[in-house]
Amino acid sequence: MRMDPHLLRTYVAVARLASFSAAARELGYTQSAVSQHIAALEQDLGTPLLGRRPVAPTRAGERLLEHAGPLLLRLDAARAEVTALAGAPDEGLTLAATPTALTPRTLRALPPTGVTLRVLPRADVPEAVATGAAHLGLVDGLAAPNDPLRLADVAPLTTRGAGQEPVRVLLPAGHPLARRTGLRLGDLADARWLDAPGAGLPLHQLRAAHGTGGFRPALRYEGTDVRTLIGLAAAGHGLVLLPESAAAAPGTGTVAVPLTEPRVVHRTEVVHTGELRGAAAAFAVRLDITRS
Repeated sequence: MRMDPHLLRTYVAVARLASFSAAARELGYTQSAVSQHIAALEQDLGTPLLGRRPVAPTRAGERLLEHAGPLLLRLDAARAEVTALAGAPDEGLTLAATPTALTPRTLRALPPTGVTLRVLPRADVPEAVATGAAHLGLVDGLAAPNDPLRLADVAPLTTRGAGQEPVRVLLPAGHPLARRTGLRLGDLADARWLDAPGAGLPLHQLRAAHGTGGFRPALRYEGTDVRTLIGLAAAGHGLVLLPESAAAAPGTGTVAVPLTEPRVVHRTEVVHTGELRGAAAAFAVRLDITRS
């Protein structure tokens, strides 16, 4: 089985768009060429991969899709890393980061010029670094003190700890628990929560920290603006867990109560490929992660 990556990319595009013509426009091929690619891949694998009316993956096609993403990402990552090694260090720095990874410490470490900052969902940051779309990534999440984050294995990436801080539960100022000096996560499993995977700490991390279910969302926010998330919490749409630095928002109508149990912290890590060079290396020095 040869598994031509060009044919595989065409298949992924057709399956994602559910259209041969849309895939042809996206890839810059003719519709006839796309059909030929799919036919060649199906002949190579000896099984139909797509139903035609409607255009949808077969059972075998679904399984191929599960493998295709990581395979193509690894190929893109290899190309990006080899190309970077062959060229001169870039003068600028493109940094992909989650909103809550942009702590005061990481922001102070940014170079004064030549920075492009891309705020992305958590799952997209390692991929952006692996494919060369960003020189460095900043990811974050809940972890036990001094424990590394558990990141998806998208490519050979190096991670370095970039700091940790306490977490706080953000409540409306008039909430019955707002006067508490500390809160236990287990006591909040049945509360109304905001599901904001792009702007706050995801609910699945709360469930993992608590070791059980619960934490059902009352409202889902799909943006990346932490200020909007804080406004939603102030309006009583649900609780949210944030790092201490992001939760400290005076005048917003919210109260940030420390989480006392379980003992977890908000951890930030830098993600990169290969050896740090140029502006990326300078950022690492400012952030003091070169030995971590």
